[in-house]
Amino acid sequence: MTDLVDRLRSQAERYHAAHPFHVRMNAGELSPEQIRGWVANRFHYQESIPIKDAAILSNCPDVTVRRRWIRRIVDHDGHDDDAGGIEAWLQLAEACGVPREEVTDHRHLVPGVRFAVGAYVTFARTKPWVEAVASSLTELFAPDLMADRLAAFEKYYTWIDPEGLQYFRNRLFQAPRDSEHALEVVLEHCRAPEDEQRAYDALAFKNDVLWSMMDAIDRAYPE
Repeated sequence: MTDLVDRLRSQAERYHAAHPFHVRMNAGELSPEQIRGWVANRFHYQESIPIKDAAILSNCPDVTVRRRWIRRIVDHDGHDDDAGGIEAWLQLAEACGVPREEVTDHRHLVPGVRFAVGAYVTFARTKPWVEAVASSLTELFAPDLMADRLAAFEKYYTWIDPEGLQYFRNRLFQAPRDSEHALEVVLEHCRAPEDEQRAYDALAFKNDVLWSMMDAIDRAYPE
């Protein structure tokens, strides 16, 4: 099992934190137009996360897993006094100067992002549920990215209202919690070498999705 964890964690090198667009973002080198374009396009991924997670739930026969996994949907869709991650991202857009109706109607959505996000949702719907769970393990790498991104936005992009950065703050504790559960599931169900390989390949696919999104945004909003 240690070997599988090491193999999965080795994919941190392929995580989109290393994409040139992200590197420039964290170095404070993006223009307001580029930040707004990224926020508007990334929203399509954010709004599709609960749909992806619902697809995983629909294929999962394990009630114990479902009881914990459903928390992801609630985190994004909101509950009680918590408006949720989708609303937090819309508040980020407004803080960046993008009206929420321009985000929700997808007028700024580029084809490459639409295609990549659709491929991820389809993967979750059609692949065995454990593989779909494994694909979510990019969350293993997310806390470091979120911490760096939050620091960069607070330091370099002071024209953005700090209250709009709450989504990043929330993911600092949500992502480690969620990745811990997903890793438990993968380690429990992926014991044979072929199962381990499928989990590895699923995570590689997710890294490709995220990288492809960044490629599309980078091309749409050049320096």
